[in-house]
Amino acid sequence: MTQTAARLPAAERRSAIVRAALEVFGSGSYASSTTAEIARAAGVSEPIIYRHFASKRDLWCACVEQAWLQLQDRLARKSAALRNRSPLDAVDRSPWADPLLTNLWVQGVTEAADDEEIQRFLRAHVRAVHDYIAEGIRDLQEAGVVAADRDPGAEAWILIGGGLLRSFADRLGGVVRPGELAAIGRERRRWLTG
Repeated sequence: MTQTAARLPAAERRSAIVRAALEVFGSGSYASSTTAEIARAAGVSEPIIYRHFASKRDLWCACVEQAWLQLQDRLARKSAALRNRSPLDAVDRSPWADPLLTNLWVQGVTEAADDEEIQRFLRAHVRAVHDYIAEGIRDLQEAGVVAADRDPGAEAWILIGGGLLRSFADRLGGVVRPGELAAIGRERRRWLTG
């Protein structure tokens, strides 16, 4: 007797596919990741993927959105810790410690040269991330956590640049020496908080 996977509601199945795709895209590249590999990882057939996503590109975009939601959660926790004046060790870990989102961005930049839809999506997405971070910095300024003379827009781009550096370190290895990312984080925090 063969066992079949339990039938999940559409929203749960879609989420399971995105989780599997995050693992596949996160450990490889957009170009090398196949929908067949993602289907195996999700425990579904390839046609099931295409019931939920029109294309591999649409699935990748859903992964970027999911990775962004995960980063938003880490940013919110870090902001709350800063507002509560928690000890530095409670907020020392960078929200970019998991470089999944920025790794996906690097994949997207690679594909954007040949794919105008990815280019448009990524341009809007990165701008939305910037605006969210800048607004968070403004909120921290109002709470007296971030120095009032810091430019939230510029600081948001610097924080995004730090995330991309973390992604380079993750993908290339040896670019950033041990301890340098933590030192950068400490210096950025010192600068922001005055």
